[in-house]
Amino acid sequence: MTDFFLQSGILKNSLFFCCVVYVFTYTFAMKDKIIPPRIKQIAAVTRMEPGKLSVIRTGPDGQPYYNLQHRENGKNVSEYIPREQVATVEQNIAAYQHFKNLVDEHVAETAEISKNERKSSVKKKRRITKPSTSPANKKSKN
Repeated sequence: MTDFFLQSGILKNSLFFCCVVYVFTYTFAMKDKIIPPRIKQIAAVTRMEPGKLSVIRTGPDGQPYYNLQHRENGKNVSEYIPREQVATVEQNIAAYQHFKNLVDEHVAETAEISKNERKSSVKKKRRITKPSTSPANKKSKN
């Protein structure tokens, strides 16, 4: 039975049709789900480390020894960093700062958009002023 499908090309055509439907669905039907550029930038950060790199002392050969300090679960953690890894750790720390800045910008922008949408959906109530009937107001008229 499968030989019939293979020879007649039905299987090839059905696979081609499935691929066309898949491509159409994910290119045209999902265009309303456009990913903002900042989210793409955030997703592009693939390596990062939080913390601060410090020189803890200088060795007998005059070369510095490095220490990476950061917080994990509310506790300060220190980690010795070999000299050959210092450049990588510095790049990872810079990437972490960049990531944090992008996230902070995204949060601020999204909060502003949300606030503006919320405020635009609420109609402002007009205040109706009534003439005052207080005794002070009556004396001033006389």
